[in-house]
Amino acid sequence: MTPSTGQGGGAGGGKLSAAQLNSIARAAIKSKAIKMTQQIFSQTFGAPTNTANISATNPIINVQPRNVGLIRGFWVQLVATINNQSGETVSLTDFGPANLLTQILFNDLNNNTRVQTTGWHLAFVNSVRQRRPFGTALVYSTGFDDPTKYGSNWTVISAPATISSAAQGTVNMWYFVPLAYSEDDLRGAVYANVVNATMQLNLTPNATPCVLASTDQTSAVYSTAAGGTASSCVISQLQVTVYQEYLDQLPTTQQGGVLLPVLDLATIYELKNTSLTAITANQDFPVQYSNFRDFLSTFAIYVNTGSSGARGTGADINTWALQSANFTNIWKLIPSLIALQTRNHLQVDLPPGVYYFSSRQKPISTTQYGNMQLVLNALTANTGAYLLIGYEDFGLVQTLTMAGSLAAS
Repeated sequence: MTPSTGQGGGAGGGKLSAAQLNSIARAAIKSKAIKMTQQIFSQTFGAPTNTANISATNPIINVQPRNVGLIRGFWVQLVATINNQSGETVSLTDFGPANLLTQILFNDLNNNTRVQTTGWHLAFVNSVRQRRPFGTALVYSTGFDDPTKYGSNWTVISAPATISSAAQGTVNMWYFVPLAYSEDDLRGAVYANVVNATMQLNLTPNATPCVLASTDQTSAVYSTAAGGTASSCVISQLQVTVYQEYLDQLPTTQQGGVLLPVLDLATIYELKNTSLTAITANQDFPVQYSNFRDFLSTFAIYVNTGSSGARGTGADINTWALQSANFTNIWKLIPSLIALQTRNHLQVDLPPGVYYFSSRQKPISTTQYGNMQLVLNALTANTGAYLLIGYEDFGLVQTLTMAGSLAAS
């Protein structure tokens, strides 16, 4: 069956615009297509009693998506056994299960890298897309005045607060890897009914799930007290299950072709991340937005390392700003106002040191404006201080090859 964008006549017999055809196709898909969610991968690595880290032997888990339908994304379930032989009790870090994966990578049928980001970034994006912490539930005893036991009853995302020495704990984590922007907005979806190309979803487990509590815990799942051997606290077993979510039985045209939203398919919905160093106190530190994209959100984590890898709640930062090429501050905010805006969106605070900058209502368009920068002015910057940046954006397939790479230093 041949893909088609449809044909039609507008007022006065004129042809419909590409945007009109895209809207017609999107509406037809929404009304006629069937939403499918099917398991495409399930495998267990390692064994619970192992004392070796499974990441040492299985560094990358390769998942082959099915070439079927209009793919909207993937559900990824992880069940990890943490085997603690560190000699000390380990405690959950504030990012916890979000750090089970250090990288999620998706390459599409044309080998475009649409997703290349960390577990923490994907977990935070999942939350802001839902406008609440992803996969969480209110607790019956504190959140409801109701006798019918609504609340947190299922094991969905969970992890023990501590794991004793020579003991094991089970960590459960879910991620959703989005290709399309939302159920109603199909920008970024991948039409997979092809036979001459393949896609790849690669998942990288955390090789260092435990660190010393006196060091930087930003990328760890657990931390151990002084005297413990962090390298002896490992992921000894990891069960990985992946479900593909796609739209099937797509509508067809009178000519027998599949009705597809061509502009949506020409758009890539990207999730990328980078890190930057060489931050100086009381000086503007610009982070460049790359070209030819519309940025929907930015996550920034300021790790002002010092002796303990601390992440604060604003006391180490003067301001954040969005600045154009002519040094105009589109906004310039203190940390507490950014935290207030985030709290109004999510109803909760993000972990310490994490800042969320939303531009969904008016994306930061580097095609239209160019040379846009997120500017950090730090009050304190200890030796080794660094920034982690996570981007969420739209880009057109045919222009991204001309765009600059992500900022890095």
